[in-house]
Amino acid sequence: MKFRKLMAVALIAAMAATMAVGCGGSSSDKSAEGSTDNSSADSGSDFDTSNDITIVSREDGSGTRGAFIELFGIEEKQSDGTKVDMTTTDAQITNNTSVMLTTVAGDEYAIGYVSLGSLNDSVKALKIDGAEATADNIENGSYKVSRPFNIAVKKDLDNEVAKDFMAYIMSTEGQEIVSNEKYIPVSDVEAYAGSKPSGKCVVGGSSSVSPLMEKLIEAYKKVNPNADIELQTSDSTTGMTSTIEGSYDIGMASRELKDDEASELEATVIATDGIAVIVNKANTADELSADQVKSIYVGDVTTWDEVSK
Repeated sequence: MKFRKLMAVALIAAMAATMAVGCGGSSSDKSAEGSTDNSSADSGSDFDTSNDITIVSREDGSGTRGAFIELFGIEEKQSDGTKVDMTTTDAQITNNTSVMLTTVAGDEYAIGYVSLGSLNDSVKALKIDGAEATADNIENGSYKVSRPFNIAVKKDLDNEVAKDFMAYIMSTEGQEIVSNEKYIPVSDVEAYAGSKPSGKCVVGGSSSVSPLMEKLIEAYKKVNPNADIELQTSDSTTGMTSTIEGSYDIGMASRELKDDEASELEATVIATDGIAVIVNKANTADELSADQVKSIYVGDVTTWDEVSK
């Protein structure tokens, strides 16, 4: 009898221990899950919207800047007909696309802008007026922040390699590369049927057009290995003035040509590109209106909480 009682006590103790361990394990699991959930929920919670906005812009002469200030109304027309760039003097200036991306990626409170085709996952592109920055949305008209990519040559161009390369760019093969690089291609093109001449051609200008041009040059050299094409990256204004002066055979501009440039050069649109408004990935904002972007860049809005919903 005594033995049976001892066995019963031992059995009850064992069951109690097992239940305690089970409950403990369950509690531990829930605690771990809770910890994970809190970590996820806190993602971005350190972003202080009361902090000043770091405004980042491009240099004078940049086609991307020219298109950006025009599209967002930052460039204002004066009573005498002249246009004035109203970008705040507090803006940090970057001199090419890659520096813009690096600057915004390295500053939690920064805002900037880049060619849509140059956008990468180091930053976050904001919706503008509810529309995402995509090639499809540019085509359907919902994302309105877009501009042409132009190449331009002197009206009396006699460089056969330059002529043939331009024919390749505007061919089915060339425009397929434009599409593959996430730009909007030109329609109504035909297969390349060039003469594949030998010689040298210098192409230069916009740092926004340059990545696409690099791909086009690479592809063209495969069909015409006799061509020697040199690519020089600067900005749109330098691209146009250097072509007029004869330093470049083909100039690149990520904007429409100005009147004085158009009087000297013949321009060809090779693609349509969007301009993505970008912020640091830690930023809690996902969307701005066009008016809010303008207010930031002219200096009327200086902290993120002024544009937070």
